[in-house]
Amino acid sequence: MAGLAEHYGPGVRVEGLRRDSGGASRLTSVFEAVTAAGERHRLVLRLATPGADDVSSPLAREAALMRAARAVGAPVPEVIAAGDGSSGEPEHIVMTHVEGETIPRRVLRSPELADARAGLAAECGEILAAIHRIAPGSVPDLPGEDQLAVWTAVLDGLGTPYPALELALRRLTLTRPPSTRRTVVHGDFRNGNLIIGPDGVRAVLDWELSHLGDPLEDLGWLCAKAWRFGSPLPVGGFGEYDQLIGAYERASGTEVDRDAVRWWELFGVFRWGVICALQTRRHLTGGERSVELAALGRRVAENEWDLLRALP
Repeated sequence: MAGLAEHYGPGVRVEGLRRDSGGASRLTSVFEAVTAAGERHRLVLRLATPGADDVSSPLAREAALMRAARAVGAPVPEVIAAGDGSSGEPEHIVMTHVEGETIPRRVLRSPELADARAGLAAECGEILAAIHRIAPGSVPDLPGEDQLAVWTAVLDGLGTPYPALELALRRLTLTRPPSTRRTVVHGDFRNGNLIIGPDGVRAVLDWELSHLGDPLEDLGWLCAKAWRFGSPLPVGGFGEYDQLIGAYERASGTEVDRDAVRWWELFGVFRWGVICALQTRRHLTGGERSVELAALGRRVAENEWDLLRALP
């Protein structure tokens, strides 16, 4: 890739390219860039997926978001190269590999991460406050559509009735709180998209659903039941609401409406149910044959059950 030569100098070569197990909506691979002097750099390559949905950001926009997040102090991998597909290369991002744990159940159970877990909820609040400080103008063409309308349209476009999702959508529409701020929203900030080490959060991954919107969406999404992975703790399975919200308020200098966070949490359960249905359709229609995508089909029912139990 030309971007590797620009960063590491002429003569750089690629070794050990292999597909990684992570990434349901992007093709993700790891490899080493070896410079002409023999220096080795472990990197990650992400490619657009054939048959992918139409709600994810282009990879070039993801790269711009990651660079902007790094500039405001949020922990993200360094972007080495990116391309939008216009130069003959496929649409891609190349970023540094960050060591750490991403598998949620290990994050929640590993003895080596016990000390880190104690402070993760507060750390997430601080990181989200930093992300919400990104200047919207620093990322070109960032979408800003109303998220309830976006996911209503996605649900309608599936062509399959999901009565529990539709009931939840009606309740969400009737009880929606007013929005008081508009910022860059990560869109998928959760346990599973964070690289965790004994020292805490080392990197925030998966910026493909980022957009402009209500920053409380990110707080509510992190608290959605799916990201607790069986833990009774509401924030990602590792913390309490007050730890997350208190740290966010201190770092952002803004007061958070707890009831609004709860609405966004319920919206997050609804949205995850729609995403599961959407991802499963990719498998069923042949866009990408994948056991992982097929398995998401049963999670639609799990989210419907969670919504029915949570509806007031």
